[in-house]
Amino acid sequence: MKLPTEILAQAANQARGLAIDAVHQCSSGHLGLPLGCAELGAVLFGEALAYNPDAPRWPNRDRFILSAGHGSMFLYAWLHLSGYDLSLEEVKNFRQLHSKTPGHPEFHETPGVECTTGPLGQGVGNAVGMAMAGQMAAARFNTAEHVLFDHHVIALAGDGCMQEGVAMEAVEFAGHQGLDNLILIYDSNDVTLDAMADKSQSENTAGRFKAIGWDVQTIDGHDFAAILKALNRAKRAKSGKPQLIIAKTTIAKGIPEVAGTAKGHGEGGAKFADAARAGLGLPADQHFFVSDAVRGYFAGHKKRLVRGYKKWLKLRDAWAAANPDKAALLASASATPDPLALLAQIPLFPADAKLATRAAGKDVLQPLAAALPLLISGSADLYGSTLNYIAADKDFDRTNRAGRNLRYGIREHGMAAINNGVAYDGLFRTSCATFLVFADYSRPSMRIAAIAKLPVIYIYTHDSVGVGEDGPTHQPVETVTGLRVIPNLDVIRPADPEETAGAFAAALARTDGPTLLALTRQAVPQLNDIPVPTRREGVLKGAYIAIRETAALTHILLAAGSEVQLAVAAAKTLGAGVRVVSVPSFERFNRQPAAYREEVLPAACRKRVAIEAGVTGLWHQYTGLDGKVIGIDRFGLSAPGGTAMKVLGITAEAVVAAAKSL
Repeated sequence: MKLPTEILAQAANQARGLAIDAVHQCSSGHLGLPLGCAELGAVLFGEALAYNPDAPRWPNRDRFILSAGHGSMFLYAWLHLSGYDLSLEEVKNFRQLHSKTPGHPEFHETPGVECTTGPLGQGVGNAVGMAMAGQMAAARFNTAEHVLFDHHVIALAGDGCMQEGVAMEAVEFAGHQGLDNLILIYDSNDVTLDAMADKSQSENTAGRFKAIGWDVQTIDGHDFAAILKALNRAKRAKSGKPQLIIAKTTIAKGIPEVAGTAKGHGEGGAKFADAARAGLGLPADQHFFVSDAVRGYFAGHKKRLVRGYKKWLKLRDAWAAANPDKAALLASASATPDPLALLAQIPLFPADAKLATRAAGKDVLQPLAAALPLLISGSADLYGSTLNYIAADKDFDRTNRAGRNLRYGIREHGMAAINNGVAYDGLFRTSCATFLVFADYSRPSMRIAAIAKLPVIYIYTHDSVGVGEDGPTHQPVETVTGLRVIPNLDVIRPADPEETAGAFAAALARTDGPTLLALTRQAVPQLNDIPVPTRREGVLKGAYIAIRETAALTHILLAAGSEVQLAVAAAKTLGAGVRVVSVPSFERFNRQPAAYREEVLPAACRKRVAIEAGVTGLWHQYTGLDGKVIGIDRFGLSAPGGTAMKVLGITAEAVVAAAKSL
């Protein structure tokens, strides 16, 4: 079939017009990419991608990710033209309150948007995660008779994305793993926001990508035939390598006054809108113009796409009839686990067990992984320390796409962005691990997971100055508090092995946001004064009464993690009127009904002491103005963990003294 170049050229210019009008109308936004990549969009959405606008989450669709999310009008224009549920009125409401066209693409808000992209480079990592999920799905569900999953993941990135470290971490991983269902289009326009790109880069991009295991093509990004040829070649490639297409483009093409310059990146060209629209052949008296011919072409293209979708549905039905076990496993991906049912899968720990909560996590993970076959677990070169390896399975690699253990290397940021991609894809339940102090390396991706409500699980260990001799660089005194302030991120710091069981169950049962488990390096005792069900199920509520007073209530002691044992010991010294409250998760507790929160922390009792081996600030929400908080408002020190705790004042004696002073 001959490439319909004429109508695609009209579509490209009309997509440019939509971007110009939208940015001009709201006086903000970025014109450079939507105008510079218009021919790429026309070929992608008008010819090359497999998708169905009426079924945006069709499992075998091609995934398109705009990593350079500032160019959001590129995506909105093509989603509108393609027939997604994105009306022209929504395009006109670009960047307005509650519109489906926010300033950067947002997952869940706009049909056809595969992931939240804003911070540059994140989308590249997301694309790697989606490609990996596609390979894992093919390995689990495809059969010789039925190929259920054979889609591609296509990401469009600019110079800014390519300069970001997170993108480079991710593409190195993709090259090493040979993810040949991944296509990265590099919008190489030689411009960054502030200046021409040669002010900040001089690399040989093609050479670098070839060196890390990618196939590379370089094309004219405004040549329709060259674009389609490159995409088809990339899709057909069986080289065992991900594919890079370097598309040489002119930023802000269509606005001669700023095209090819740094001024074309943002809204600088909007003031030339009228002249630009005339140059593009758009009617002067009709803004947001789309011709009947272009609408007719995309309506016809949609019919072709829907036929492909229906063909896949028939294939899926035949596959399901022939493979009921696989079909049941696939259906389980959309189920929400019951936390109590998960807890029932986890054997009780011996009463005399004394082990680190990271070691308890290892024991908890194994039965949960057996119960949830689509759960995967990765680590940033630290399986031997984070202990989150699924022992009954093997590594994911080139020879074993069904492996459930992911070796990310020392790439914490890339790891977190890749996990987001797996979560966006929606089939596998993903978790990853490193030391808690390195959460700072992965934090931007964790923040995006919270914004996008992705159920990623972070198993981050070595949670306090209990790390000991590694010293302040590895002692995350401020990290837990820094993570607790991220909206929609649940941070759970369990106190002992049974609370660790509750923490894993809580994390796996949560489907509307990410959860971080902060686990100890040092061994902690079983809190046998507290019944096992109370410990396990108390974590689900975020805080619970660990030790109830046996006389009139005089004091409340609060603690999290390994410091709960200190509060329990202090209560025994202070007497019968003292209550101990374990607070493994501020976020979960704060979501509980007011009646439950009052039951646990009655307002009438104002003599309160909290203790945690970290900075103190957030604890005051529970202790109030009359209470005291024992913590570490400084960096740590290099010494054995127990010594560090004592020198820094994290002791039961300190709790007793503080309580008596109230």
